[in-house]
Amino acid sequence: MRNFFTFLLQGQAKFSPHRWLILLLFTLGFTIATHRVNAQTANNAPTELRNLLTQVDTAATRGDVKGVLQFYSPSFTNSDGINRQNMEKALSSLWKRYPKLQYRTQVQSWKREGNALVVQTVTTITGATASTNNMALNSTIKSRQRLEGGKIVRQEILSERTVLTSGAKPPTVDLKLPERVNVGQQYNFDAVVQEPLGDDYLLGAAIDEPIQADKYFNPTPVDLELLTSGGLFKVGRAPNQAENRWISAVLVRGEGMTMITQRVQVVGGRNRPATPQKPRR
Repeated sequence: MRNFFTFLLQGQAKFSPHRWLILLLFTLGFTIATHRVNAQTANNAPTELRNLLTQVDTAATRGDVKGVLQFYSPSFTNSDGINRQNMEKALSSLWKRYPKLQYRTQVQSWKREGNALVVQTVTTITGATASTNNMALNSTIKSRQRLEGGKIVRQEILSERTVLTSGAKPPTVDLKLPERVNVGQQYNFDAVVQEPLGDDYLLGAAIDEPIQADKYFNPTPVDLELLTSGGLFKVGRAPNQAENRWISAVLVRGEGMTMITQRVQVVGGRNRPATPQKPRR
């Protein structure tokens, strides 16, 4: 039975939307640079700025890749090693698969650093495919951008959670996972299905991987296992060096699939060596 379900869901299990969604964060705060704003919080943002942000959200919803990239510096980089060239490729692929994504961006804060502007934003992205598998996504990403001469030159992803669902009745999953851990720190990873399982089988997998530029374009295969309880209950240990990691939970039942990916920051100095995630007894 396990092999049968794994075969049916193999194509979905290899899909890794979180990597493309990070590339979507094209920093809606870039328009601030032309207004010489000196305020430290979003509460004092002028009306014209709010209007400009709304206009950029609208352009993004249209899927205008060239329109987005014109605001990036040719030397643009982000904290995951992404540049302007491979961002264009990823955006085109994502918007082809999800042609009706909706964007909503809020400015949290901004400040001047010499001739540069540093802006922190939160972007919510929602959308669905037009295919028969009812695939839908919802992502919230917080980031910090550095602007010079009206162009985005640097971007740092601060936090991120993406939920992908598929099927007629995807399971509702409550994920408990810290956003930040110290090197070598032990932490709990719980992904609990909220609905009663009844007679349904439940398959699942936990994925822990470092965030690297090449992983945006090379999805990690998911090896689903038949679960004996209503979710995933793991104990992980952070690696022995500071880095960002993607931690994902994939849960599949009779009529749907849910995949949740969260960014976890590993901070601090050298500590104990990493150990693989293991079930919590």
